[in-house]
Amino acid sequence: MFSNFEIGIDLGTANTLVYSRDKGIIFNEPTIVAINKHSHEVVAVGSDAKQMVGKTPENIKVVNPLKNGVIADFDVTAMLLKHVMKFSAKKLGLSFRKPSVIVCTPSGSTSVEQRAIIDAVRSCGAKQVELIEGPVAAAIGAGLPVDEPIANVIVDIGGGTTEIGIISFGGVVSCQSVRIGGHKFDEGIIQYVRKKYNLLIGERTAEQIKIDIGYAPCEHEKESMDIRGRDLVTGLPKNVTIHSTEIQQSMNEDLLHILEAIRATLEECPPELSGDIVDRGVILTGGGALLNGLEEWLSEQIVVPVMIAPSPLESVAIGTGKSLKMLSRLKKRVV
Repeated sequence: MFSNFEIGIDLGTANTLVYSRDKGIIFNEPTIVAINKHSHEVVAVGSDAKQMVGKTPENIKVVNPLKNGVIADFDVTAMLLKHVMKFSAKKLGLSFRKPSVIVCTPSGSTSVEQRAIIDAVRSCGAKQVELIEGPVAAAIGAGLPVDEPIANVIVDIGGGTTEIGIISFGGVVSCQSVRIGGHKFDEGIIQYVRKKYNLLIGERTAEQIKIDIGYAPCEHEKESMDIRGRDLVTGLPKNVTIHSTEIQQSMNEDLLHILEAIRATLEECPPELSGDIVDRGVILTGGGALLNGLEEWLSEQIVVPVMIAPSPLESVAIGTGKSLKMLSRLKKRVV
């Protein structure tokens, strides 16, 4: 009962996950909060709030408090974290204890952005808050030997950012962070459908299109999907059939930016570690890693093996929690 209450939080743009060293992943919900505008009370959090996106009356607003991996709305983030911490304490049966928390931060985040995360977590009753860089957490969660003198290359494609890091001896040797991720892919699909078909679709529809028929720029069997939205000319509901080659086209530019960042990171790699990369390859984590054909396309472009982590969606959260055992060996930022 008096054991340390230690949890790792992956505060992501798309999803928030909590990892407990005893019970594994105990919380995995979208980073979305629904708030009553008049009373400023939380109406729903996570999946329940996501169901309300684009469907709420005027008195309720649905907010995603994180943009590109950093806090955009401090008050709403604090509300979300309060809910997460309360749920975690209840799940672990330690509602009377103040936890020690380790939080994952993007590798390119500024000291101001990091301070905002620390303050938000502390305001929810955390006893101690520590930060770990995203690529290091993702590598630990993917089961890579990060504390050994071997090059571990990780590409974490999240909701708001894509982080590429080369990790050796528990620290980041070279890294790049681009503010492109799953949400940017969705925006590209919305804009494409609007421009070509004069059809306005919502974020949830765009996300479903991406999951079902979204492909990296590679050869594939053409697929189609019926979608519904609002006709921008008549203002009436309308159905259209969209093809996977069109969705591929809408995401092409963003994927090329990610490829550019991967190449730039590999170019900065010390020559001694380059040999390891040829042998060990690159590991993909994050929700974006599940995009159809991405593994094969990247492998062709950078001419090294590319593999998807065992649990790409949960890698960062698992790594954040597991790093609690490795803190003394990792080069981390402690607050």
